[in-house]
Amino acid sequence: MADFKAGDVLHVTRAASIQFIRPITFRVIRMLDWPTYDDWAWLDGYEVNRKGDAVARRTVLVQPAGLRRLSAGQARRARAAPSPTPRLIRAR
Repeated sequence: MADFKAGDVLHVTRAASIQFIRPITFRVIRMLDWPTYDDWAWLDGYEVNRKGDAVARRTVLVQPAGLRRLSAGQARRARAAPSPTPRLIRAR
């Protein structure tokens, strides 16, 4: 399992967890030692904007294999993909 340390900046997409329909840039505070499934991990940190400013504190459950570490330059350029138009499900 990957080991993340405080200050690591990650690009979190659906490859890490299905909840991330809209990718985020995430700065790690710490990797939590909470019980979870094999090949999953809890991370505590901040969602950051394009400027690198923290906009929301989050605790996320992810598959580390689906995360991409960003360099300082990449973190500044990382952009969230536009949110897809939600599909409406109609009852029949």
